[in-house]
Parts: sequence; structure tokens; C-alpha cells
Amino acid sequence: GGAPGLERGRAGAASRGPGSSCPLPTGAEEPGMEAEAQELPLGCGGGGSSPAAGRSPEGEERREPPQASVSNGGDEDSGRELVELKVIWNKNKYDVKFCLDSTGAELKQKIHSLTGLPPAMQKVMFKGLLPEEKTLREIKVTNGAKIMVVGSTINDVLAVNTPKEAAQQEVKAEENKKEPLCRQKQHRKVLDKGKPDDVMPSVKGVQERLPTVPLSGMYNKSGGKVRLTFKLEQDQLWIGTKERTEKLPMGSIKNVVSEPIEGHEDYHMMAFQLGPTEASYYWVYWVPTQYVDAIKDTVLGKWQYF
Repeated sequence: GGAPGLERGRAGAASRGPGSSCPLPTGAEEPGMEAEAQELPLGCGGGGSSPAAGRSPEGEERREPPQASVSNGGDEDSGRELVELKVIWNKNKYDVKFCLDSTGAELKQKIHSLTGLPPAMQKVMFKGLLPEEKTLREIKVTNGAKIMVVGSTINDVLAVNTPKEAAQQEVKAEENKKEPLCRQKQHRKVLDKGKPDDVMPSVKGVQERLPTVPLSGMYNKSGGKVRLTFKLEQDQLWIGTKERTEKLPMGSIKNVVSEPIEGHEDYHMMAFQLGPTEASYYWVYWVPTQYVDAIKDTVLGKWQYF
């Protein structure tokens, strides 16, 4: 019974043609092996999933995966199970037919042939990072599955330049840092009103404790009069205007920033951050310099002045 089996095995191999991506495992010419191979149509050479593949010499097995990886169609009638994939890389989409029993490593070789992206530089994603050693069947890849590829070719890496917009934004941020706050348009319209008539006197080069009376004679962002009262026993800062008084828990104030007013360095402009972003800053102008550190320390809780 050996010879007829051998003939059938050879005929089967011939019918698949030299371009097949999933050649019969060597060793299929042994008596009875051909039947075994037919029962396992899913083995795709080099996957190691069929017992027959295990019998092929090591060197031959290594040569087979590239054949599987470069095949792109032509196998529809050969009885092997192919899966249609959408490979997406760098805004490019590739429609690929690939053997379901090929491994992630073989898929990387295929992606290399499509994109020029070396396997070592590929990050292949399908429901997380694609495992190289598992087959597409094992990780449940189905028809129409999207395979995302992240990575840059060596040429891309060498050609990387800072995008223009990002560079411009950085320059702008630097300029803003250099430009004193008091020169910025939003603050100028208040400061241009000049020093309030009833502003508290300032003492240069001295740090004083908070006075027992409210700090008054200052402007807020809209140019209205504002006073600050530090209620230490209640751990609150009261910000009072003509219309109303805001009672803020000290712990709710995220930050305090201040900067001397140009030309009037004995007074500061100061902001209390009441929310998560800079948009929540409450600005107060003409704060006497001797109280600036005490205000920061009291509000931010470094120590209390009782």
C-alpha cells in the first residue's frame, strides 16, 4: 500500500503548484501521512500545529514561514483557511489575506513586505499587543479584523523635525514667560487706571505678618475695589467687593502667584487659583510687598499666623 500513497502524495503536491504559501509538510509521502494531512487543512507550514510539521527537518521549517508571509491570495481553492485583515499603519490601509494558522511573527514579516517597517520596529496591536508566538487563530482573529501597526522606518526617524506649529507654540510660551504679567493686555487695562487713592502703604525689603485688619484699597480684574480678610480661626479667606463677600476655605485655593508691578515694585499683583486651570485665577492688584510672603504662607498652609 506504500507506493499508491506515495503517488497520491506527489500528485497532491503538484496540484498545489510551486507558489502555494502552505506547502505540504515534508514527510507526507510516508504511508498514511497524506490522509493525516488532509484531516488537518489548517496547518500552514512552519506553524508547528500539525504533527506532520514536527517531522520536517528544522532547516526546512525555517524556510517555510517567509513563503506563508508573502502569499497574498491565490489560495482560495486550496482548502486552507485564510482570513481577511485590514492592516493600518501611518494613515495607510492595506487589505491582506493571511493564513489563520500563521503566527504573529510571520504576520510581522508580511507587514515588513508591505510597509518596509522592520519587524523589530513594529508594535502590532490587536486587542492589545499581538503575541509573536501565537497563531492568528489562537488569538481569535476573524475576517475583517483591524490590525493597527505603530512604528517608524529608520528614514522617518532620521528625518524627524519638530513640527512647525509645535515649535511656534514653544516660542510663544517662552515669550509669555519672559513678558512680565503686568505688560499683558488683560492686566494693563486695570494697571493703567493707576494706583488706587486709598491703597495701603508699602514697606520695601521687609516681610511682615498679616495685619489684624483686612487688606484693602486694591483692585480686582474688572477694576472694582477689593479687600482681603484672613479669618485664620475659620481657615478662610474672605474676598470682599462692594457687591458681595466670597468666603473661601484656604484648602480650596490651589495656588498663589504674584509679581511686582513694573515701575511700582513695592506693590504686587497677585492671583489666587480657585479651580484646576489658570482661567480660575482671581487677580488682585496693588498688594503691598511686605505682606506677599505672609499671604502665600497662610493660604498655602506652610504655617499659621495666630
